[in-house]
Amino acid sequence: MTDRDARQLAFGFDHRPALGAESFLVDDSNCDAVAWIDRWPAWPGRVLALAGPRGAGKSHLASVWQRRSGARLLPARRLDAAFLEAWPGGAVALEGGDEGVREDALFHLLNLVREDGGHLLLTARLAPARWPVALPDLASRLAALPLATVSAPGDGLIAAVLAKQFQDRQLAVADEVIAYLVARMERSFTAIAAIVAALDGLSLAEHRAITVPLARRVLAAAGVDAAEG
Repeated sequence: MTDRDARQLAFGFDHRPALGAESFLVDDSNCDAVAWIDRWPAWPGRVLALAGPRGAGKSHLASVWQRRSGARLLPARRLDAAFLEAWPGGAVALEGGDEGVREDALFHLLNLVREDGGHLLLTARLAPARWPVALPDLASRLAALPLATVSAPGDGLIAAVLAKQFQDRQLAVADEVIAYLVARMERSFTAIAAIVAALDGLSLAEHRAITVPLARRVLAAAGVDAAEG
């Protein structure tokens, strides 16, 4: 696959800057969330919840928002009283909000954002209204948050991102290899990055082009049933 072929494969997808040289491609799986990110800073209550499965691009979108807002990115499990005392205000993105966040600290942060004019992006796999929250006041606040969702990327987006990441590494990869991967791999951006890196490393180590047999080995090593058919 030439650079021109890769650009054509990605044509029709909106490109959003993310981290470094990466780009975020937009399709039906994430267009709702992208529209909400574009709406910032006009978020109701200055808070947005972003929910979707692992590897669907929540962290990419958080990085897009960070570049625009100057937000601090923080794993939600690290939110504590010390962070709140030292936080100067402004924008903050909490990632993994349904993975062990301290309820009292999150409730305090929501109050600070409302009182001090900051902004909060809260990412999670589940919508906040579905979190098993013990504090009634926090549960009520979470249920009322505006919610953007992302879903697992479809085949077209998987193929476009694969092509883009191979192109970024200056790797020539045939269409049949991308089609083979798309039909068998996990539907996530996390899996794309891991597969491209593994194929790059194996190709370099064995001085071989990236072919379907090489892709089959990488998928098999990852525990994927990579048989033909």
